[in-house]
Amino acid sequence: MSTGALSKARLARMHDVLARYVQQGSVSGLVTAIGRRDEVHVDAIGRKSIGGGVIQRDTIFRISSMTKPVTAVATLMLVEECRLRLDDPVDRLLPELADRRVLKTLGGPLEDTVAAKRPITVRDLLTFRMGFGLVMAPPGAYPIQAAMAELQLGQGPPSPASVPPPDEWIKRLGTLPLMHHPGDRWMYHTGSDVLGVLIARASGQPLETFFRERIFERLGMKDTGFSVPEAKLDRFATSYATNPSSGELDVYDEARGGQWSRPPAFPSGGAGLVSTVDDYLTFGRMLLNKGAHGRERLLSRPSVETMITDQLTAQQKAASGMTAGYFDNHGWGFGVAVVTRRTDIAGSVGSFGWDGGLGTSWRSDPSEDMVTVLMTQCSWTSPSPPSVALDFASCAYQAIDD
Repeated sequence: MSTGALSKARLARMHDVLARYVQQGSVSGLVTAIGRRDEVHVDAIGRKSIGGGVIQRDTIFRISSMTKPVTAVATLMLVEECRLRLDDPVDRLLPELADRRVLKTLGGPLEDTVAAKRPITVRDLLTFRMGFGLVMAPPGAYPIQAAMAELQLGQGPPSPASVPPPDEWIKRLGTLPLMHHPGDRWMYHTGSDVLGVLIARASGQPLETFFRERIFERLGMKDTGFSVPEAKLDRFATSYATNPSSGELDVYDEARGGQWSRPPAFPSGGAGLVSTVDDYLTFGRMLLNKGAHGRERLLSRPSVETMITDQLTAQQKAASGMTAGYFDNHGWGFGVAVVTRRTDIAGSVGSFGWDGGLGTSWRSDPSEDMVTVLMTQCSWTSPSPPSVALDFASCAYQAIDD
């Protein structure tokens, strides 16, 4: 046993396990970080693109849905300032979402609706219970999916170039009925994008400005934002997707000239950010420290404790449509998943975090005083985590040396 928080021999084992994913071509490269107590271990393996430059600790990645926890933090900052209240309707700032209609059945025609039982609240958006979100079914299975696609509401893989500006986006969303009554059911994703529009209107600033001034600059997250400036494109990784027929990696988004190489019309609060392993490690550590980072305090301890508390009822979990069994040992707080029952080596009860479908993963574990971050740029092929993410989680926990 070493005197430190992490075993050097077991970290070497982790390196060997993850290097195999690069060697076999599952990912072009990856960067991992484990921060436990005062010790930080970072490992970079592979290349930023197939045949490209060597991946580095400061390589920039598209973090997609790991944007959601940042959006939740920004929302709670405005709640603390009394510019928003958790249980107030959003109608005042988002009149486009007032007087909602709700589909009688998910597969029914868009005109076959009833009046919503109550308005959408800020809490509904944070907990993904607004009554609208991703449908866990093949594209086009229901009329509402076709309407979402036609209106370019960003319901598929992140694609900043195809989504209209915030005011137009929320106007289009407001033309569609909800799929369920507000508060009834957990539905993934859309709540965070709506929060992005709400944050901008409540703060009087564009979302990217609020994030930069109120969160990123205060935490020293110098490489996190909604796009990568020209001077940093050499550090930006190429994004890949696995070809379902050949198993080879196809380019999803180029670094130079790609969709994140210029500011988006719609800064997505659900999936828009890019970041580095050190930047996100800092964000995860801030939440582990109950809202504090050095002399900076972004949130109060009670706010963070509320954020990382399971907010869902058993009925809402059962009806979620999430991967089978996921909510048997997880809950959902504000923008983060929370472990509610230990069933694996990785993840103490009370640990929290989320993943990005373009290939990233983050967890903060209060019991172990540990933050883990995985950065790759190969898209998930299903709602279940890819093997590289599962093995990273196991390897991070097996490296604990006390």
